Amino acid sequence: MKKFLENLNKPQQEAVLYTEGALLVLAGAGSGKTRVLTRRCACLLDKGVSPLNLLALTFTNKAAREMKERVADVCDGGDKIWVSTFHSMCVRILRREIEALGYTRDFTIYDSDDSTRIITTCMAELNINKDKFQPKGIAGEISRAKDENISVSEYETMNGSDFRLGNVAKVYKLYQKKLREANAVDFDDIISKTVELFKKNPDTLEKYQSRFKYIMVDEYQDTNTLQYNLIHMLAAKYGNICVVGDDDQSIYGWRGANIRNILEFEKDFKGAKVIKLTQNYRSTKIILDCANSVIQNNTERKSKELWTQNGGDEKITFYSGDTDFDEAYFIINEIKRLSSEKNMVFSDFAVLYRTHATSRVIAESCFKNNLPYRIFGGVNFSNYEEIKDISAYLKLINNPSDRLSFMRVINVPKRGIGLTTIGRVEEYANEHNLSMYDAAKQSHLINGMSKKNLSITAFTDLIDRFTEFSKTNSVNALVEKIITDIGYRDELKSINPDKYEQKSENLDVLVSKALEYDLHAQDSTLSEFLSEMSLGADIDNLNEEDNRVALMTLHNCKGLEFPVVFIAGFEDGILPGYRAVTSGSTKELEEERRLCYVGITRAREKLYLTAAKKRDQAGRELSNPPSRFLGEIDQTLLERQESEKRFRPRDKATTHVSPRLKADKPHLQKAYEMNAYDRKIPAPKDVTLEYAAGDTVSHMKYGKGEVLAIDPGGADYEVTIKFGDDFGIKKFMAGFAKLKKIET
Repeated sequence: MKKFLENLNKPQQEAVLYTEGALLVLAGAGSGKTRVLTRRCACLLDKGVSPLNLLALTFTNKAAREMKERVADVCDGGDKIWVSTFHSMCVRILRREIEALGYTRDFTIYDSDDSTRIITTCMAELNINKDKFQPKGIAGEISRAKDENISVSEYETMNGSDFRLGNVAKVYKLYQKKLREANAVDFDDIISKTVELFKKNPDTLEKYQSRFKYIMVDEYQDTNTLQYNLIHMLAAKYGNICVVGDDDQSIYGWRGANIRNILEFEKDFKGAKVIKLTQNYRSTKIILDCANSVIQNNTERKSKELWTQNGGDEKITFYSGDTDFDEAYFIINEIKRLSSEKNMVFSDFAVLYRTHATSRVIAESCFKNNLPYRIFGGVNFSNYEEIKDISAYLKLINNPSDRLSFMRVINVPKRGIGLTTIGRVEEYANEHNLSMYDAAKQSHLINGMSKKNLSITAFTDLIDRFTEFSKTNSVNALVEKIITDIGYRDELKSINPDKYEQKSENLDVLVSKALEYDLHAQDSTLSEFLSEMSLGADIDNLNEEDNRVALMTLHNCKGLEFPVVFIAGFEDGILPGYRAVTSGSTKELEEERRLCYVGITRAREKLYLTAAKKRDQAGRELSNPPSRFLGEIDQTLLERQESEKRFRPRDKATTHVSPRLKADKPHLQKAYEMNAYDRKIPAPKDVTLEYAAGDTVSHMKYGKGEVLAIDPGGADYEVTIKFGDDFGIKKFMAGFAKLKKIET
């Protein structure tokens, strides 16, 4: 037996050996699909196929790294195979070929925040009211259009007569114009521009078709229309395409994934072979029986049932608490108990939930009980202000046409260059069809700029020096030089001493990322480093050696596994979500059921489903019944536990007010609020609020509101605010809400 066939079951071996033509591998959760893909690569190389003729695509950097490492381990030449995410592959192609579309190779990749800022600018120029059209809503509509491969002109034709979508069409057109002027693409453009490149340049398409004679696609159920088109274009010449996926794990319909792609694969590729992998190597039989009993209620699926030879007879625990505090208490107690009794580490546990709102009480309870945890899917590392500042310097050095980056860093650190001066530079740039950077270099020619010319010139000279430095030095050295030369750490310390340590640590991480990139990149370039930074995801940083409980959404957990899993908020209105419950849409309910299935199959040894009879969400007390999916589970697999009523629901009529503790307002200091353990919660350390109860504040989404109460919540304050009739009373964690006091 060939070495690459060792330790494979019969269906896995069949999938590895079937190398010519179209193949659909329906791989159930935990069925060893990554092993099949890597061994299939080894089989092709054993047949004499050049590693340069293989392409393997997946969806996350973490999955791509794991696949690349496994391929390199099982076969010589495996390190030369192009293993990549869709976006990384397309960026790599565009860095070589995008000049055919009128861009230069040093193009910038804008993230969602950057895109929203430009869309906001476009709306202002088009006199479109932000109160009637939210910039993020327009950004989402444009993103959906790009996912469906709908161009600006097509979108205008389709929606020009519709008031709302007609305005979106105007923004879409101006937005794309501004991207082109800045030599920039957004996240969605990465794939759409590659498809456009292939359509407009048949010779370029043929070059990559000839190179990639064998194509493998992981997680095929998650592909959208654009990715589907890209794959079909690349596979058209040879037809040797193997897609691996599981229709039961298609959970990204809300962001464009089309389950029809996997369900209709045999129609798209006539004569395609289908192989089902149903033996699960991850979970116990009880967990799999639970998953099977839920997912079998879906009608839009290919029939299959997971099975295992694994042992384990521990039932699924369903816990129903009186409140969400009871639920959190139960979860924390079980983690502590299992850690002690079974000698487990904290990283063996994951708490999964449908929405981040469910995590608030759990995270607070972890903090109060000294239980180390990490929330995934919160702020992406690249979105921290200090990281965006230094990244903007790097982007401007790499692409001087990048207007957005120029605008971000021209006064970072403060250089005394006011908005009036920047406005004159922008006006000059528009009049002479220049980038902001090139216009700034000609500031001596701009009327009324004599006083500010020295500051502007000093800034452009600084960028010029960094640019020259970048040509002969590593990315790591450039990052360190920027931070040092602009005195950025001193600036951070002077602006906010309380947050300096954390921000400085984030800069250290950025320096380390640049060093790691330099050490591992085959050809270290600033463009490629920026691409990696732009395409990174929070979940890529999950480190098994990081001994903390993982808190994440069900959407973020796919591809991961843990010995013990809690699915919190197992209630109608949460899982399944409110919209799926009330809309009557079978399609939406089936996607929610698939989401539940994904969560269940993350557990290896023990699964908990938890709910609360009452929970506080967005300032409202909700009373949800248990999830309807609970009734679909074979009841012999369940053990039920009820709340021991250790927690008392907070008495809203007597909520204590605990505003910022400042010496100048001692009359505002309050006694500590009692928590569920009947112990006092101290006011958060290292948190200073600029507002107090009774103050008027501004929220970026809800507008003006009156602060009713400020309560201690462990590491942060919980702020209760009364807005106008449209929004009513809402609660926020102060650290995330970014509230600003309005002087009255």
